[in-house]
Formats: sequence, C-alpha cells, structure tokens
Amino acid sequence: MLIDSHVNLHAPQFDEDREAVIERARAAGVQLMVNISDRVSNFAAVRALADRPDIWCTVGTHPHEAKENPSLSSATLVELAADPRVVGIGECGLDFHYDLSPRDIQAKVFRAHVAAARETGLPLVIHTREADEAMGEILEAEYAAGPFRLLMHCYTSGADLARRAAALGAWFSVSGIATFKAAEDVRAVIRDMPAGRIIVETDCPYLAPVPYRGRRNEPAYIPHILAKLAEVRGWSLDEAEARTTDAFFDLFDRIPRP
Repeated sequence: MLIDSHVNLHAPQFDEDREAVIERARAAGVQLMVNISDRVSNFAAVRALADRPDIWCTVGTHPHEAKENPSLSSATLVELAADPRVVGIGECGLDFHYDLSPRDIQAKVFRAHVAAARETGLPLVIHTREADEAMGEILEAEYAAGPFRLLMHCYTSGADLARRAAALGAWFSVSGIATFKAAEDVRAVIRDMPAGRIIVETDCPYLAPVPYRGRRNEPAYIPHILAKLAEVRGWSLDEAEARTTDAFFDLFDRIPRP
C-alpha cells in the first residue's frame, strides 16, 4: 500500500491544479495521504481537504509560525483534534536554521503541542532543524513527565538525536532528501533507524526526489522515495512497502486500516 504520510496540499503552490495533483497521486497508486497543518489559524483550509476518504489531516503550528500565536494552548489543540479526521498533532518543533520565530517562543509552543499529544494519544509530528541538543532535552524532559508518541518527520538531523528519539519509541519518516546525491549522511542515519518504525513522505510541494529534484513535489512521486528506502535498507520493494505500511498504521492508529 502506497501512503504519503506528509503532504501540504493546501499550499498555494497547488492552487492552479490541486485536483489534478490529487488525481495523479491516485493514478500512481497512492491510497492514503495526511495533509499537515502549518498553523492553527489555517486549520480550516487544511481540514477542508480531509473530507475526502483518502485524505486525513493534522492540527498544529510549524515552528516558523510559532510567533503568530505564542500563547497557543494545548486545550485549543485538543479541542480541534476532537475532529475524527484529525490524526496527529503538528507539524511542530524547533527550527534554529531560519529562526523565523524566537527560539523561546518556538520551545513554548512546541511544549503545548507535546501536552496535546499526551492528552489525545495522537502522534506528535515533529520538525527539527539545527536544534538537536535543545530538541533532545525537551523530548526527554517531556517524556519523563508523561509518555506520548512521536514522529521525527523528514529526518535529516544527527545520529545522536536519532538515537535519543528512538529510545523514546519514535517513528521516523524518510523524504526525497534520501535520494539526493550529497545526502550520504542522511542515508547513514536511515540505515540505523528502527526497522519497524519507518514511514515515507513527500513533504510536497517541497523536496522533490530525484529524478524530479528542483521541481514542485507531488504525492505521485512517493514511489521514488520508497525505492530509495528499500535500496538503503537492503529490502525488496515489496518488503519496504509492507514495513512502511505497517509502521504507518501503528502510528496513525485513528485511521482504519483497509
């Protein structure tokens, strides 16, 4: 079963041909997609796409947007997550590369998401970039306060943070970056990820895999990412598809498995 665990189909890059993009995904065999919330204020647009039986969604605010609502509460997230089409909390986390929101605000808003994931039991979709030590410290402290399920989305951070997250039971998602020629460090970490907790994503419209690198990404390109994962892990394509499908439904367990 082909599943794209992280799409941004509400993004303006798809305004001219969104329906065609969705149909191309289906034609390519993609049977499920999770549309990811970039900020709570935009949740209505994110949720609107999840009226389709093969598209689900999350609720949350990306660290880039954390400054928009620095007082975002876990209660607000929990309330929105009561919608049965919401299957995760996020995308949330820390991004110290762009620093588009102050770091203290990023951390505060991230902790609100953790609390919501803990309360709802829904998985936390985590973005982390150039914040390995801070992310590791927050995850470990919050997990000690009460367990929650977590997904390290589009994982490109270091091996040490990967080990720390894996020790907390984290899942990891592999994106088109794994296909990039210069991304051997990313592939090295993928080789050590827990075999039963790896899923795949496009993060479209960003990060198109080879041979589409430099173009707008689409869910229809997920087979290229799955094939690279199989190559890196030494799995057959069928094994990679089966393993990632099982891992996806283990994580996003609000979605009924067909």
